[in-house]
Amino acid sequence: MDLTGLKQNFKGEIKTDEADLLKFSRDASIFEIHPKAVVSPLDVNDLKALVKFVSENKSQNPFLSLTARAGGTDMTGGSINESIVVNVEHFNSITNLTSETVETGTGVFFRDLEPKLIAKNVIMPAYPVSKAWCAIGGMVGNNAGGEKTFKYGQIKNYVMELKVVLRDGNEYTIKPLSEPELKAKMAQSDFEGQFYKEIYDLIQTNYRLIQKSKPTTSKNSAGYYLWDVWDGKTFDLTKLFVGSQGTLGIITSIKWKLVPIERGRQLIVFYLHDLKLLGEIINHVNELVPESFEIFDDQTFKLALKYWPEMIKRMKGSRWKLFKQFLPDIWLFLKGGLPKLVLLAEFTAPTQEQAEQQAHAAAKNLKHHFNLPTRISKTFEESQKYWTIRRESYNLLRQHNARKISSPFIEDITVHPEQLPQFMPELNKIIKRYPDFISTLAGHAGDANFHIIPLIDLSTSEHREQIVEMSNEVFDLVKKYNGTITGEHNDGLVRGPFLEHMFGTEMFNVFKQVKHIFDPENIFNPHKKTDADMKYYTEHLRHG
Repeated sequence: MDLTGLKQNFKGEIKTDEADLLKFSRDASIFEIHPKAVVSPLDVNDLKALVKFVSENKSQNPFLSLTARAGGTDMTGGSINESIVVNVEHFNSITNLTSETVETGTGVFFRDLEPKLIAKNVIMPAYPVSKAWCAIGGMVGNNAGGEKTFKYGQIKNYVMELKVVLRDGNEYTIKPLSEPELKAKMAQSDFEGQFYKEIYDLIQTNYRLIQKSKPTTSKNSAGYYLWDVWDGKTFDLTKLFVGSQGTLGIITSIKWKLVPIERGRQLIVFYLHDLKLLGEIINHVNELVPESFEIFDDQTFKLALKYWPEMIKRMKGSRWKLFKQFLPDIWLFLKGGLPKLVLLAEFTAPTQEQAEQQAHAAAKNLKHHFNLPTRISKTFEESQKYWTIRRESYNLLRQHNARKISSPFIEDITVHPEQLPQFMPELNKIIKRYPDFISTLAGHAGDANFHIIPLIDLSTSEHREQIVEMSNEVFDLVKKYNGTITGEHNDGLVRGPFLEHMFGTEMFNVFKQVKHIFDPENIFNPHKKTDADMKYYTEHLRHG
């Protein structure tokens, strides 16, 4: 790849040595793609020069393209590319922090932002479980969510304004517009006026189809969020760019809406031995509005018991104290056996007293309606033991299976809570047909969003073929229940080939028109979302 022309106007690093290319050939997905170069722009001017270089040379070299990469924790293959990977590590500013808003670059790691927010007694609550490792850019690109999403919603609800470098190499401010402001934009005789007019016309022409195609699950990251752009009063293109995985342009900075931290919190734990009432129970708890409502299965609990000494270390407590805390649970298990599911509902309020009142009222409510025994944690440390099992048991499983690696491909399916008594047995039947794939089930109960990440030996061709087979079966099942194939992780390489199946050909073609309006030459993050296909998928599956 000849980057001579770029070097004349580029101040940042350009790396082409094998060690760096290897480092950027993988993310947290099941794919491996070796780039030809990794570039690290120092500022927006560098990024503009980079986009202009690719745009001007694309006709001579159709292979040229750009994929933005922040933390590299993407589970869909969304941050890898065989041309140029754009490392946004220098876009790491945190500015204009108030009690209501903050502005950040896309290269900021959430772990660096969070303490600054906490010091102001505020938070951006749509962070994912991987908040210790992920960066802001990936969170926006995927329309991420996590433990607090049921109460607070996904990333799209907290992005107030974006700055984006588009295909012409210029940076644009994307924010909600009133109808008069929209008309003024569309009247412009430039690229900005053009894309506003074309997206507006596309939405107006296909309005009924778009609204009909809107997923009805409580969260979704599939496709482009066209249904939320125009409500007749406000035209908000941030909704389109959030969740676009860098396929329309490269985001440089974000202005965030923040919410106050509720200091009081109280956890309720309850165990289910029978799935028949699961959907009804989840909907009932949802009406009580917990901040977090999580779920994990008996396999997860068995793992915690199997690797108990290591789990204790992760809980950071004395063995005797932890044993005493678990005595009530052990007594319940002796009486009724291990439950099929463990559910965690955490209630929050401005004060601890208010949170405790909510939790006790919820426990009483569940006892009255379902005769369901519950455990209310007595201390913060006691609550953390359950969260540790939820978050760490899978890591233990992975670490004890050297040949098999975490393989996310059906890890983000979402349906409706009331469907779970029917959906889960069918899902389990599919999983049991693949006995070589070791997995646990955990996720966000309030959203019926499940993370199933099997451990698989990718060195065998049989297992690689079974990944595709299992994906087809699970996504067919999700479609049968009008769910979404991705609640918060997005499409990328791994689910892009299934988008047309989920949304139908008509809506898929509308998505493709969105891509064409912003990126007709396919400069930005090719082979993802609407540009994905199964041939490319299978060719780039990791072999170990």
